[in-house]
Amino acid sequence: MQGGLAAAPQWSGRMGVLLITPERCISCQACELACSFAHEEEFNPSRARLSVMSWDGEAHSVPVMCLQCEEAACLAACPAQAISEDARTGARLVNHTRCIECRTCMNVCPFGSTWYDTQGRKILKCDLCDGDPQCAKVCPSGAITSVERTSVSISRRKQAASKLKAIMSRGIWP
Repeated sequence: MQGGLAAAPQWSGRMGVLLITPERCISCQACELACSFAHEEEFNPSRARLSVMSWDGEAHSVPVMCLQCEEAACLAACPAQAISEDARTGARLVNHTRCIECRTCMNVCPFGSTWYDTQGRKILKCDLCDGDPQCAKVCPSGAITSVERTSVSISRRKQAASKLKAIMSRGIWP
């Protein structure tokens, strides 16, 4: 632990994933601030590529971001073919030059983890910070960690996705 922050395990920048452990999230929103600063050079959570969802009256928060799905609906549905997989990191990236801002990717994402930035007029989606995810670096509770994409991490992502699906099916998703 350095400076009071838990050190997140890092990957080599090749084919990594972000692992979410919702029960560890303390809703500090440091991840949103780090993300917006890394991409937009301003501390503005609304311009981050992830969002911490919290429920009023409950002590539950969940960091929501692109899970870099193996069979990415956003990539398949994009009519402009503006979303592709980065060969080095495995991230699904938006080519803003090709993007026609139709927001189809937002509509097909089962996790709601792609959104539109009205200020920058572009789709926002986690790009794994080119293999060095800032959100995982600053998360003090270890709710967001970066790991190698292995069968173990894929299994863990499926567990997290199942938890999110259960929350959504109960009709309490904000």
